[in-house]
Amino acid sequence: MIQKKICMVGASAVGKTSLVARFVKSIFSDKYLTTVGVKIDKKTVQALGREVNLMLWDLAGEDEYMQLKLSYLRGSSGYLLVADGTRLATLEAAFDLQAKVVGEIGAAPFILLLNKSDLADEWDLDDGAMAKISEAGWGFIKTSAKTGLGVEEAFQALTQKMIAG
Repeated sequence: MIQKKICMVGASAVGKTSLVARFVKSIFSDKYLTTVGVKIDKKTVQALGREVNLMLWDLAGEDEYMQLKLSYLRGSSGYLLVADGTRLATLEAAFDLQAKVVGEIGAAPFILLLNKSDLADEWDLDDGAMAKISEAGWGFIKTSAKTGLGVEEAFQALTQKMIAG
């Protein structure tokens, strides 16, 4: 069996913990719980005909009070970079965080998740923001931890990228 470490990276309150809970346990809670440090979960999936044991490291979000502990990224095979579609500032934070991650672990596979697609009417991402994502050459998936939209697809796509590597 192959084992891969995936880190969840993003600003505070973008939905990293909720995305992991939806993927691992198929649950969603409206209660907001701040991750302190790191929370680790695991799930075994099938990808490209192989069994893969995913170790999911849910890292505390970065904001003005807390900085991402870059040491948690070591040993990662890839990461999901999460932004909240209702808060443009979290996409800007994602660009900064991605540069920090590359500085720490190099060019590992990643996918940008534009989370909270269930709140599409409240989205703050304009054409300029979407153009910036496109210009960076980043793939992205719209997700909703609440409805489950895109969650399985995101983890599966990243797992395939890491195996095909």
